[in-house]
Amino acid sequence: MDIDPNSRFLLKSFRKYYRENRPIMPERFSRREFGFMFFDRTFVQRHLGFKRPETLHSFLVNQVPSHSYYSTAYYRRPDAPTMDEKTWLGADLIFDLDADHLIGADKMSYSEMLEQIKKEMINLVDSFLLGDLGFSDKDISIVFSGGRGYHAHVPVESVISLGSAERREIVDYVTCSGMNIDFVFPFNLVPTSSSNFGGQVRTNIAKDRMIPPADSAGWRLRMRNGLFELTQDICAMEVKDLKRSYPALSKSQTKTLLKLKEEVSKNQKYMFEKNLMTLLSKGNQELLVRVMKEDVAIRLSGEVDEPVTADIKRLIRLPNSVHGKSGLRVTPLTRNALNDFDPLVDAVPAEYSDDPVKVTMKRDYRIRIKGEDLSLSGETEVPEFAAVFLIGRKAADHGYLSAKQQ
Repeated sequence: MDIDPNSRFLLKSFRKYYRENRPIMPERFSRREFGFMFFDRTFVQRHLGFKRPETLHSFLVNQVPSHSYYSTAYYRRPDAPTMDEKTWLGADLIFDLDADHLIGADKMSYSEMLEQIKKEMINLVDSFLLGDLGFSDKDISIVFSGGRGYHAHVPVESVISLGSAERREIVDYVTCSGMNIDFVFPFNLVPTSSSNFGGQVRTNIAKDRMIPPADSAGWRLRMRNGLFELTQDICAMEVKDLKRSYPALSKSQTKTLLKLKEEVSKNQKYMFEKNLMTLLSKGNQELLVRVMKEDVAIRLSGEVDEPVTADIKRLIRLPNSVHGKSGLRVTPLTRNALNDFDPLVDAVPAEYSDDPVKVTMKRDYRIRIKGEDLSLSGETEVPEFAAVFLIGRKAADHGYLSAKQQ
């Protein structure tokens, strides 16, 4: 088929990259299915298997895919033409975070999206994978997707046999879906008095909310710490700022919130020493619990793409391949390296040169890439590494369009 100038330019740049770089093979790669998309073909080619790394490298150099994937699953026959014939043997546990799922992503620049989604990945890894779920650093592989997000792979024996239902439960835990707030802040039932009516003794019970103790774990400890921060804000903030920061308070009257501030300020120390809300009015106890459930819990949760984690036959991007919509490298990372990782510096392949390339911008565009600040419009020249990114992101066309139209 005919190939347009943009695809031809990207194909040439990608081939230059693949000649110098071998893919990073996933564990037990001979049991994985591989799939590819191309610049010069409209179909997806999948159901492929590779017995040797050299064979896959040769395929990348000769075929130059725009996108390269491998299966999270292991199969007895990964190259079989149908899923039934493959025979599923297990699958890595995968977490996929993509910036397009972020609230307000449509108003962020590309670099702002990448910075925010990196923070979400750090929270997921530290709080949940290394924290609550108890995996170790060596159990987790972190990968920049080359596009707008990150993947966390957990290829350990204890999880590869999990089915979709069990993986959805992990997602529910991380995202705080279906939390029982009465489990987190249970009632402390204390008999206060008794009375006799016609020979029947009735006992009056005081019901006050309890706070998870400091030696709790998982979500109960997370919510204890969240409640402490909430009470700190209640003590320090003006009522109007509280309503803005905690929407669950927005319908409360000012006098109600002033009473809440007074009670919390007076009794906060007691609350967290005794792990009880006893000294607060019943109404204020329930107000705190409501704010924790509606506002705070979601802020403490992790970002996860549920369909990806639950899918036991998913294709995921191949590490050290390049992403067809950005030209950036699908980059494996350690947890420590993630802190300072800048995709627009560290994932820009060295094989893309500084040589000027003529492009026509589709819109005004500003980007800082590989240490260079670019403010672009119309027909212009940019370094090759920037041209690959801009054309891949469909922000520019290769060449000067006015020259082509003459």
